[in-house]
Amino acid sequence: MSDFDDAPLLRVSGLTHRYGNTIACRDVSFELYPGEVLGIVGESGSGKTTLLDCLSGRLRPSTGEVAYDVRGRGLLDIHRQLSEPERRMLMRTDWGIVLQDPREGLRMRVSAGANVGERLMAIGARHYGEIRAQAVDWMERVELDLARIDDPPSTFSGGMRQRLQIARNLVTGPRLVFMDEPTSGLDVSVQARLLDLLRRLTRELNLASIVVTHDLGVVRLLSHRLIVMRDGEVVEHGLTDRVLDDPRHPYTQLLVSSILPV
Repeated sequence: MSDFDDAPLLRVSGLTHRYGNTIACRDVSFELYPGEVLGIVGESGSGKTTLLDCLSGRLRPSTGEVAYDVRGRGLLDIHRQLSEPERRMLMRTDWGIVLQDPREGLRMRVSAGANVGERLMAIGARHYGEIRAQAVDWMERVELDLARIDDPPSTFSGGMRQRLQIARNLVTGPRLVFMDEPTSGLDVSVQARLLDLLRRLTRELNLASIVVTHDLGVVRLLSHRLIVMRDGEVVEHGLTDRVLDDPRHPYTQLLVSSILPV
């Protein structure tokens, strides 16, 4: 029984993806509820990035279903029941995607404010004053200096770029955010501040999130439930604290003991 809303926001059933004869992920199934944060962990090559690409519509799975609760239409398979324009609109409105390298999720040569406002313009906003006001509001929410609103992100530090990418994704009020190694490559102190920000925003906005990472400390702080992947398969799935404090699968035990020694 979920502690969240009764109706799932996302339902994944039997998802499998192959690259030729290689199976990148096999028979993955789970449900995600509004306001819930799901962590996906595993070593490089475990299949977690392929799974995220299938969930976020960037890669069509070989078999299985990724059903999302489309507003006013209910659960629909995003790969088979939505057109490409409908998936693109989801990505602009109801979904956010925070990439590991913020340079891939930002336009580096336009201003910080324009990066946030551009997503609003993509859904029809045209009033310059209102767009700029929302950009100001979101820069404040992610704790960026408003004096930098007209500066391009090419002049920002890595942590500031990641905060700006978060603002750009959240300005349209999405219900689901995908995060791919959101703190990777940042200094420890910068990571800590960013994690505090993400935890606060997901709680305040009731965001459902899927966080892919190799860092068990990140999922300990952010996620309610945890999926552990190895060689394309889910080897353990449960409440985050239970999985990390009392791992059942030998691989999870090895992973926890090597990264979170007691």
